[in-house]
Amino acid sequence: MRHLLNTLYITLPDVYLSTSGENIVIKQDNKTLVRYPFHNLEDIVLFSYLGMSPKLIQKCMENGIGVCYMTPTGRFIARLKGESKGNILLRRKQYRTADDEKKSLDISKNIICAKIYNEKWTIERYIRQYEHRIDYTNLKESSQYLTGLLEKANSIDSIDELRGIEGIGQVTYFSCFDEMILNQKEDFRFETRTRRPPLNPVNAMLSYIYSILSNDVASALESTGLDSYSGFMHTDRPGRISLALDLVEEFRAPIADRFVLSLINMNQIKGDDFIYEDNGAVLIKDDSRRKIIKLWQERKQKTITHPFLKEKIEWGLVPFSQAMLLARYLRGDLDGYPPFMWK
Repeated sequence: MRHLLNTLYITLPDVYLSTSGENIVIKQDNKTLVRYPFHNLEDIVLFSYLGMSPKLIQKCMENGIGVCYMTPTGRFIARLKGESKGNILLRRKQYRTADDEKKSLDISKNIICAKIYNEKWTIERYIRQYEHRIDYTNLKESSQYLTGLLEKANSIDSIDELRGIEGIGQVTYFSCFDEMILNQKEDFRFETRTRRPPLNPVNAMLSYIYSILSNDVASALESTGLDSYSGFMHTDRPGRISLALDLVEEFRAPIADRFVLSLINMNQIKGDDFIYEDNGAVLIKDDSRRKIIKLWQERKQKTITHPFLKEKIEWGLVPFSQAMLLARYLRGDLDGYPPFMWK
């Protein structure tokens, strides 16, 4: 298993990136703020419209450092990556598999079954840990319903049916999300999942972390030689990292959702960390985004024992481990793709 490399997040709106020797130079009003060495970087994620110099882009491409552009609110714009390190035979197999409805369905079923399983056990974890603090009736009913959906997902025979089950599962899971918010209930209430724009602080954080996690998954896929734009369940669309969006489904509940819940329940984020606009949109303040990213980086350093590999790895390497397992399946080294199922 490889080492966990760093991701450089640029959240200041008015900074420009350039290069000097083997360092990335971050400037604001022509004043150097900080320098970062290239050697331990894997990705640069920019929430800034000023961008970077062409020379730095070239240097990143030569060193295999991905560059991801996002809006200041965290919406994905585009991703740059240098020459592929992958085996052309692996990518050809990926494309042939994506064009094969049955094989695509088999992989997609494994991913969605893992998503529903992880949603179920996220709920069960809260029941076990806080049974004396919460009314867990709705949580228990939702968990049991998700068990039934798991059985259905295993037996369906079309991608449209699978998408339908995935949608029902997500609605069921989010129907009890508010009950897993244990503190700061006045500022952090959750009724339903809203995006573009997010209409409350919880949705704003979920969208923000989902975008960051999707980029992590895309980087992991590309590092194993796969094409992050060619998916099995999410349809091809120019500029959309469809395979990354496929794989991220496994990670939403155990990685992203639990992280957002911990920010709230551990009082690391407060109600005044957000901007409430007249049209109902809720945005995360600049300083608060930087605080969230710092905590996200710390969370990625924590270790787990991977449920399939039985190896101790950092949470930040979970997307890489799953990308590696998917590549092994496509090469024919595994009988099926083993998704990430965290209990």
